[in-house]
Amino acid sequence: MVAQTFHLLGDPTRLRILLECMRGPSSVGAMAESLGLSQSLVSHHLRLLRGARLVKRERRAKQMFYEIADHHVAHVLSDMVAHTQEEQANGD
Repeated sequence: MVAQTFHLLGDPTRLRILLECMRGPSSVGAMAESLGLSQSLVSHHLRLLRGARLVKRERRAKQMFYEIADHHVAHVLSDMVAHTQEEQANGD
């Protein structure tokens, strides 16, 4: 299960979608526009991320809004971003 989760996180598009979800609830259309991707591609990746319980969704009127599933996922992502930024700052 853990290896499968990291496999999902290894895809650059899914990672960008997850980082977008960390900003707060967002619709598929808003994410697609912000990331410069098609709505169908974003929907496909969100379906995979939801299946892995990395994002959750909430219906508001006729739209679905997605956000990070919980604080555990947010911590993993933010820690990895901080780790990568430290490496770049140190020239490693």
